[in-house]
Amino acid sequence: MNDAQLVGPDGPSGVAIAPAARHTTDTGGPEDEIARLRAVRRYEILDSPREVAFDRVAALAARLIGAPIATVTFVDQDRVWFKAAHGVDGLEQVGREPGLCASAVLQDAPYVVHDAAADARTEHNPLVHGGLGLGFYAAAPITTPDGLRLGTLNVMDRRPRFLSTGDVQTLRDLAGVVMDELEFRLAGLRAVRMERMQRAAAEDHAHRLEEQKRGLQELAVTLQRSLLPPRLAQVPHCTTAALYRPASEFQVSGDFYDLFPIDRGERWGLLIGDVVGKGPRAATYTSLARHTLRTAAATGASPAEALSVLDAAIAADSETGDEWFCTAVFATLVPRPGRLEMTIAGGGHPPAIVLRADGSVETCPRTGPIIGCLPGAAFTETGVTLGPGEAVVLYTDGLTDALHLGTRFSEEALVDYVAAGTRRDAASIGLRLESLIQGFDEAREDDIAALAIGVAEEA
Repeated sequence: MNDAQLVGPDGPSGVAIAPAARHTTDTGGPEDEIARLRAVRRYEILDSPREVAFDRVAALAARLIGAPIATVTFVDQDRVWFKAAHGVDGLEQVGREPGLCASAVLQDAPYVVHDAAADARTEHNPLVHGGLGLGFYAAAPITTPDGLRLGTLNVMDRRPRFLSTGDVQTLRDLAGVVMDELEFRLAGLRAVRMERMQRAAAEDHAHRLEEQKRGLQELAVTLQRSLLPPRLAQVPHCTTAALYRPASEFQVSGDFYDLFPIDRGERWGLLIGDVVGKGPRAATYTSLARHTLRTAAATGASPAEALSVLDAAIAADSETGDEWFCTAVFATLVPRPGRLEMTIAGGGHPPAIVLRADGSVETCPRTGPIIGCLPGAAFTETGVTLGPGEAVVLYTDGLTDALHLGTRFSEEALVDYVAAGTRRDAASIGLRLESLIQGFDEAREDDIAALAIGVAEEA
């Protein structure tokens, strides 16, 4: 019996060895080879640097299946390229000799070679009969949503062995994880390109309109609207409210906020920040900060990791002479009926205010420095759990730096003012803050933004 076969549900060691499926030879390639190669290039993975996410999947595959070697490979026109290699060094690419990856990528199902030294399909493969001396090989295809196989997730051993049905399913599941990571990675690349295009366009507009005051004012209004969500998203089981008041009608503010779904609404991202400066350049930086944090969240970064990504982006700008910095609070939300779990990280920003149902008030600790001032700075996280009738308030320092009856309105005064409200739903908090702002002295120098989110009380 030939050992390189499709795996079925029955057989020795829980795995059936069925007759080999007929498929196109490795030299000719499958009928959709042109489409497959286009897909490989579309994901921009070939010859890219090593990435932790793919290394982790390879290490996890080796550990779960108990194999000493695991790799993530992508099959190009005339080569097999290794994105990750666990348990073997110096393996970057090999030719498309049949028997292993080049054959596995032609099948929809997992592909197993139990005894590579005795298998006719691998008799000319250098990984079997060369210095590596493989005795066992198993792979699951990395398949796009439209059914194109980009490459394979592989586990290998230097001695022959069998693979259980559970191990085969594990390999298939991990190949799906690799495909998910490719999708996230491609979305991130596209978002960065789009952000750079938008940034270049904003800078070009700013340069042109600096010569015309009227044009500058019109651009300021347009940009300001684009930097904030047109309306606040509705988080399940929660109440939300936002407040924004620029210091000048014709000046672009550096304050920003956002509320957006992550993981198809299983989690949510909540952010508020303040970029140094005003005007069109502030708009450029505000856009970069907001979209950098959104992109980081979409690729699975925690709040502290997302702030580190933004810190690195600002550091990269500083190397080109474009120095700027900002403060921000970024939180991830997990809403449930009667409960909201928040993970909060901040960088140089006023701390979040937590309003409890029993009337008590807490302030979250400051968890990091101003973003962009200390390259490589560390950011930490704070967990907050809200119950019915409880809320969190985020704000920019324009709210506490404003003059109220000739005296600076401090953070302590704001905490006391918010705590004095009898209703803890977000809408009531927003109205109370609006009333406060109307009482400020008219000559405000800074913009004001505030966000409130609370857990809806059950009817």
